Amino acid sequence: MLQKAPRRTRERILELSLRLFNEFGEPNITTTVIAEEMNISPGNLYYHFRNKDDIVNSIFVQFEAEIERILTVPAGRRSNLQDVWLYLHLMFELIWRYRFFYRDLNDLLSRNRKLEVHFKAILAHKIKVARQLCEDLRSEGSLEASDALINAMATNMVVVATYWLSYEYVRNPRKYSEQQAMADALARGCYQVLSMVGPYLRGDTHTLFQKLSDEYLQKLPPDAPPEKTTA
Repeated sequence: MLQKAPRRTRERILELSLRLFNEFGEPNITTTVIAEEMNISPGNLYYHFRNKDDIVNSIFVQFEAEIERILTVPAGRRSNLQDVWLYLHLMFELIWRYRFFYRDLNDLLSRNRKLEVHFKAILAHKIKVARQLCEDLRSEGSLEASDALINAMATNMVVVATYWLSYEYVRNPRKYSEQQAMADALARGCYQVLSMVGPYLRGDTHTLFQKLSDEYLQKLPPDAPPEKTTA
């Protein structure tokens, strides 16, 4: 049986840093802490990365590559509700995997020009994709909304998705790192974003939305489901 090659020190530093940033917040983690957790000297760490910002930027490169793959609408056909559902799932999973970017967003952007410029572009791309998904639904007669309303919906969807984990953290900070609690939080986020489109869906697509919503809500804890949209 072929054995996997050992991961390089640089890759392990990035993996560990991502975990520490996610668990404790990027401002609370120093290169000294990372080196100690890695059981390497600070000099060895600085051989691979000049400073903590260099580590953050390298993690952001990974994040940016992954999010670009998600921000691609189906080629050769119009998007449907299932595409929107899948897009939201993938987006929230990615946000959770790199959650420190979203939780510490204001602090990071205030002192990192590269992140400021690139994150702004990512938000614009997210809004563009959300708008395209809504326009595709309208083109096939599944959504009834004006251009202005679609623009507002697309922006609102991105705003809620971007700050959903911050909301969940404020809502229950003691359970923020519990796997099941966060799985439920991401499920609520997906539903909350999609519920913005629900009232404007028509025909079979609206029926499908109600079916998917009912199935989704049944999986959430009975003591804390989101408020169901009556559309």
